[in-house]
Amino acid sequence: MSADTTAPTSAEAAGTPPPGGGRVEPDGPARPPALSPRELGRWVWRQLTSMRTALLLLLLLALAAVPGSLVPQEGVDSLAVARFQIEHPALTPWLERLGMFSVYDSPWFSAIYLLLLVSLIGCIVPRTAVYARALRARPPRAPSRLDRLPAYASFETDAGGDVDDTLEQAALMLRRRRFRVDVDPSDQGEGVVRAERGYLREAGNLVFHVSLVAVLVGVAVGSLWGYRGNAIVVEGRGFSNTLTQYDEFTAGALATPSSLPPFTVSLEQMTADFQTSGPQVGQPKLFEATGTVIAAPGEGARDFDIRVNHPLEVDGTSVFLVGSGYAPVVTVRDGAGDVVSSGPVPFLPTDASYVSEGVIKAPDAQPSQLGMEGFFLPTAGRDADGVPISLFPEAADPALSLFVYSGDLGLDDGAPQSVYSLNTDDLQVVQDDDGKPERLLLQPGQTAELPDGLGTVTFDGVAEFARLQISSTPLAWLPLTGLIVAVSGLLASLYVRPRRAWV
Repeated sequence: MSADTTAPTSAEAAGTPPPGGGRVEPDGPARPPALSPRELGRWVWRQLTSMRTALLLLLLLALAAVPGSLVPQEGVDSLAVARFQIEHPALTPWLERLGMFSVYDSPWFSAIYLLLLVSLIGCIVPRTAVYARALRARPPRAPSRLDRLPAYASFETDAGGDVDDTLEQAALMLRRRRFRVDVDPSDQGEGVVRAERGYLREAGNLVFHVSLVAVLVGVAVGSLWGYRGNAIVVEGRGFSNTLTQYDEFTAGALATPSSLPPFTVSLEQMTADFQTSGPQVGQPKLFEATGTVIAAPGEGARDFDIRVNHPLEVDGTSVFLVGSGYAPVVTVRDGAGDVVSSGPVPFLPTDASYVSEGVIKAPDAQPSQLGMEGFFLPTAGRDADGVPISLFPEAADPALSLFVYSGDLGLDDGAPQSVYSLNTDDLQVVQDDDGKPERLLLQPGQTAELPDGLGTVTFDGVAEFARLQISSTPLAWLPLTGLIVAVSGLLASLYVRPRRAWV
């Protein structure tokens, strides 16, 4: 027994049947031809504009928005972001890399957003053309075997008149039920009434998708041309709508400083009331800011009253009251007795009892610059260990606790610094006679003398401040209107059923 080692013929190698018949087995499964760049692009476009992809992107966008509700956002509350970063130092670097502190401005969120917008438009345009042709079409011809339809019935009538009169009566009945009706008279063959309704089903579907596009466009316009910022305004002072007046400011890519309306707000009184009894003791009861506003230079002032969810509207810009706090009025004199710092200094609340942190800087003090940082206690008390605490958020028995530093505040080199923090790199803690850090605990009207002839600190009183959020969102009405219309379209697409009838 020997093996056949004869080489294959040229016909076999070419894949053609050899002489005498037979079949040549291929070496393996045939591969489909590679797509050309144009065909590949067409395939990608069809996948992107399919309804399945649009629904997937819509779900993905909803999931991508979840971190924006769980993690504090820079454009909404930068103070909350700072507290979160202090409390979670190990997690913060990873969240910053992923853009979690500014989710809605991150590249990955914008990519999902733009893909969804393109997908919806790609779905809507061809379906609109198909729907337009369907609107112009007449009801289809009757099937040859009506008795095979699931809803079929027959009856005989002894009403007078010919066949055409009976068909007209049937057509009239169907028109009353909002059918589109065509009548084929009996002189053109077998008389038939053709009727169809339910065109609003596809119209509702299209309205739903067009409304989603309107929502996306409205949000995009508001993000590109809108702006948002926060400012702290102390009682008796004002705010002008310019960039230098903001503590925090975030603007869209196409917003410019010239687009800021030139209004001015003067705060006369900030009122914050809290529950004094019951299970909700200490909880806010009323936040109200009153004052005057000048909408533009040369115009007269008008009164305003801002409460929570009742903003001040000025030339398309909304001014919201988002918080309040206390600004201790402090006077600092240096060693020569000269006043080097005087007036209210905002201290930022850190908890529900309004224990507040802040700093005071006196760069003109002699013989050495002075800096102070500490706490403001609205209703001062002490815990079991003797540590000063606040017993209630209202300023019923206020106290000011400060640590004092002397040296170089670092302001002379021109580098910007936050007014709410103190750089202690080139400062030394002022110490008392026992060599311990000097800690001042003052109540309104009290004055403390600093060691080594550095000067005095006087706690004159307490003012309140309002934390205002100034925002402008062009086309803010469009997303809400789009959502309402989208729900209406969705209901129409779910509950309107297409129907066809033949008589």
